[in-house]
Amino acid sequence: MAGYVCTIAGGKGGVGKTTTAVNVGAGLQELGYDVAVVDADLGMANLGSMLAVEPEKSVHEILAGDAAVSEALTDAPGGLTVIAGEQSLDAFADADPAKLRKVIKTLRAAYDVVIIDTGAGLSHEVAVPLGLADGIVLVTTPDEVAVGDTVKTAQLSDRIDGTVIGGIITRVTRHTDVADINDRFDFPLLAVIPDDPQATHEEPLIRNEPDSPAADAYLRLTDALQGVFFEGDTAEADLDTIVDQSWFIDEDAVDDDADEESSGGVFGLFN
Repeated sequence: MAGYVCTIAGGKGGVGKTTTAVNVGAGLQELGYDVAVVDADLGMANLGSMLAVEPEKSVHEILAGDAAVSEALTDAPGGLTVIAGEQSLDAFADADPAKLRKVIKTLRAAYDVVIIDTGAGLSHEVAVPLGLADGIVLVTTPDEVAVGDTVKTAQLSDRIDGTVIGGIITRVTRHTDVADINDRFDFPLLAVIPDDPQATHEEPLIRNEPDSPAADAYLRLTDALQGVFFEGDTAEADLDTIVDQSWFIDEDAVDDDADEESSGGVFGLFN
């Protein structure tokens, strides 16, 4: 049986796409699945640096016809297998995004799950991974521009017959008006990921800081996606938005809870 291909996408850079790909991948690996993560952000590849791995061959070399998929497979923290990229402009110029189809076909025959980490924007480089996916997870921060760009990415996915599973909002605080952002989505809100500045900067977060709120959110998201990937669940029918009020309790500002609940913010999801 062929593996499930999940593309992690979002219209703006720096919203947490790679972090999401790594932590969901590591979470699925902990559940017993063989997972490969591919860095398809050809312009700003950072999967390798995030995981502190130095591959012998890169995804750019594969897409330029200078390496085989097997040569680029690299062991990474969390038990993951990754195909990382490189950051030189020459490598970017030589890489043909259309050849990613063959790469993913090869990987899905060998792994239970293939996660594609994409770049930002609405380019051909982004459209190819959207079209290759069995399911797409969209990532945004609460930033107005990021939300708008993610909505556009969903529209692009629809135009190329991609299947959006749902979206997640990262860097959420107790003041984030999640309900308002959710109203702008034409797809289910899978999870909110709390802003967690105290957590380690070493990835995967679920491995290096498993008791942190952000790690808890990613682990719950992974459990939910497992049902979608392998058990036929759908976000609309089977999943509730993953959010926990305890992630947002500020012990130094407990007296403000009543004002927070009445003013919207993340607590609106609990009402």
